[in-house]
Amino acid sequence: MKQKDWIRSLKRHGEGIAAVVCGVFTFAAWIIQHNAYTWSFILYILAYCVGGYMKTKEGILTLINERELDVNLLMLLAAVGAASIGYWFEGAILIFIFALSGALESYTMMRSYRDIASLMDLKPETARLYKDGTEKQVKIEELRVGDKIIVKPGERIPADGVIREGTSSINQSSITGESLPVEKNVEDTVYAGTLNGEGSLVIEVTSESESSLFSKIIRLVQEAQSEMPPSQRFIERFEGIYAKVVVGITLLLMLIPYYVLGWSWSEALYRAMVFLVVASPCALVASIMPAMLSAISNSARKGVLFKGGAHLENLAGVRAVAFDKTGTLTIGRPQVTDVIPLQEYSKEELLWIVGSIESLSEHPIGRAVTEKAEEAGRPLHRPQRMQAVTGFGVVAEFEGQRWKIGKEAFVEDDEDITHLTGIVNRLEGEGKTVIFAQNESGLAGLLAVQDTLRPEAKETVAWLKNLGITVVMLTGDKRAAAEAIAAEAGVDEVYAELLPQQKVERIKALRERYGKVAMIGDGVNDAPALATASVGIAMGNAGSDVALDTADLVLMNDDLKKIPMAIRLGKKAGRVIKQNIAFSLSIIILLILSNFAQSLTLPLGVIGHEGSTILVILNGLRLLRG
Repeated sequence: MKQKDWIRSLKRHGEGIAAVVCGVFTFAAWIIQHNAYTWSFILYILAYCVGGYMKTKEGILTLINERELDVNLLMLLAAVGAASIGYWFEGAILIFIFALSGALESYTMMRSYRDIASLMDLKPETARLYKDGTEKQVKIEELRVGDKIIVKPGERIPADGVIREGTSSINQSSITGESLPVEKNVEDTVYAGTLNGEGSLVIEVTSESESSLFSKIIRLVQEAQSEMPPSQRFIERFEGIYAKVVVGITLLLMLIPYYVLGWSWSEALYRAMVFLVVASPCALVASIMPAMLSAISNSARKGVLFKGGAHLENLAGVRAVAFDKTGTLTIGRPQVTDVIPLQEYSKEELLWIVGSIESLSEHPIGRAVTEKAEEAGRPLHRPQRMQAVTGFGVVAEFEGQRWKIGKEAFVEDDEDITHLTGIVNRLEGEGKTVIFAQNESGLAGLLAVQDTLRPEAKETVAWLKNLGITVVMLTGDKRAAAEAIAAEAGVDEVYAELLPQQKVERIKALRERYGKVAMIGDGVNDAPALATASVGIAMGNAGSDVALDTADLVLMNDDLKKIPMAIRLGKKAGRVIKQNIAFSLSIIILLILSNFAQSLTLPLGVIGHEGSTILVILNGLRLLRG
């Protein structure tokens, strides 16, 4: 192992190593204390110093910087007090178990941070810039929008961009949580930090280093690590007050029994030291953050990134979830849903003709028809001539015939189409946009397009409703389209034709009715509502920069099914924290009562107190699983 790696490993596992060494010194001293008192005394001193160094340092810094007593100093006082009345072994055992529980808590924190922040190790440092026919290694900070970079097989993609040449499979698990590589072709989007497969790619950069999705994730990680949930803030405030009370009672227990009850000084001091040990709130302090960070770590591995524990707490209490429609409940782009031929054409033939004509169009509806036609596998033909009529449709020469494709008003001047009113009204009533296709013989058929529901949306809504959560849709789209999608998804309430400010007002109204409300969106117009909601959830892939920055939670793979999972995880974390708090308080009360009954020895007090601390940490670690 290289020296730098050895030093890094020592720093990472320092607390655990110190705890083990402390334990070895303690038990070695206990074994030889009757035969080699001087060596036993030296080993006890070493055990105190090695095992207590880190916690003593933390306690002194807290006392100096924040002028607060904490559990670290309480444990130090208890150990020194035990040694002062001759209980060296008991004091050393206290130091050992306290160091061991501290090492375990540090491991929990590091494991949680590592799972969330492992992405930071994936950040590429350099890129292969392709300019004027030559390649040049540059730092990723030097890349600019529009630059072209080359990514070879097995390399990490250094910047967000669009593939201009080449095809490959990309492992996006570090960004989106997808378990399998995704096939990427020309014009597909790729993300910094993802792993290129077997193909070489030429990529045009679309975001500079600091604006890439990867960099945004790193910022989210840093926020998640630094933000403390309200429950933990309360516990830490409580700890400072509680520690002072414990020290005060300890002093009284040292003096009152000696001067008033006639106890010996040794007995009074012993009972005071036992009280100091068992009354310290170590387990209570460790009840929340290990569990919270474990839950955040678990969700991050599944592509759900919380910006802090407070949002996990809030999500657990959500009683209503509001969805944006376009790009959130729906895919965000139109798709062909109906093909109705009216002449001798079959559905396939009509779709092939219209798709061929629209292959030269840049309009989203035209592209949707072309994509649908391409799915059949029959090569499309280009029209001989095509002219776009802005706001209406296109006129084209195709296979020797003149075609008009577009809105109803575009073709109705040429023929009477009142006989189709029923079909058109039905399609439009379903929230669909109707396209008319006309050739020289008359109306050849109708096509309908619609922004379709995400495949997982219906299942997600059902799961949320099973959790007792009301599901609402907030959209700026027309009511007919909104109600059609809402009915298909199973949404409880629909609010359509809303401006961004009206979405905010609706969120406020929902909070008054239900309490905590989550809002899920992807666009700039959703950002005010995301900020107003108890928990704002942004779509990571489809989401705008503003939505990502405003949200409290990001779905990195745009998978709506992760929302019920996150809510259930938040509820489970809440249950684990309540279990920890109830258990730790019960143990403290039981040990204090046992001490007052004079039936508790210092070693049993140490084991009971520090054992409960280890148990609550291990209980929190369960949230790292599955």
